[in-house]
Amino acid sequence: MTTSPRQLPGWAKAVGAFVLVLAVLFAGIRLAVLPGIKDLFGTETHDRSGPALLKSIQDMSRYDAASGNFQVVVDLDKDAKFLPDAIRGTRTLYVGSGTVDAYVDLGRVGEKDVRVNGGRTSATIRLPHARLGRPALDPDHSYAVSKQRGLLDRLGDLFSDNPGSEQAVQKLAVRHIGTAARSSGLTARAESNTTSMLQGLLRSLGFTEVHIRYGA
Repeated sequence: MTTSPRQLPGWAKAVGAFVLVLAVLFAGIRLAVLPGIKDLFGTETHDRSGPALLKSIQDMSRYDAASGNFQVVVDLDKDAKFLPDAIRGTRTLYVGSGTVDAYVDLGRVGEKDVRVNGGRTSATIRLPHARLGRPALDPDHSYAVSKQRGLLDRLGDLFSDNPGSEQAVQKLAVRHIGTAARSSGLTARAESNTTSMLQGLLRSLGFTEVHIRYGA
């Protein structure tokens, strides 16, 4: 006697649905690797973005005197309690490349910070110490090396608006790049470059002695 699908117990239907989901996932993977299939079912990209709107304008008075290029390998591992990694958990290996600028804020220089002798042959200028700008991640040279996700995480991506988001590893990359910049001597290089720039400028204007000081 043949058993109809309606007479199957609940657990059998659940197993069948689970197997169907796995079959769809594996079928998608096989379609992606078969030659010619990718072109047949390829997608087209259309940019329908509106024009960029100017929100504000800020006057800049800083002199960008040095820029450092950094690269960091982020290994982010997220585990779930009481569940094996194959079921729930993610591990992402991400290479982050970015830059950090070091600058001297010339807008903070007041009249008391500049002293010139009567013959305009000697000048002493006091500047604030160089500071670091915010790390800027380079999307063209940053990429995920590998992504390992548990089964539940893969199923969750099917219903997510942003599957496989790399926001967490990008934030970590920016944080590590900023930490590296603070111990790289970049501000010292910026102050040295600023000194050379001002000395060359003032000497071209006739000053024979140019002294640059930093700090309050």
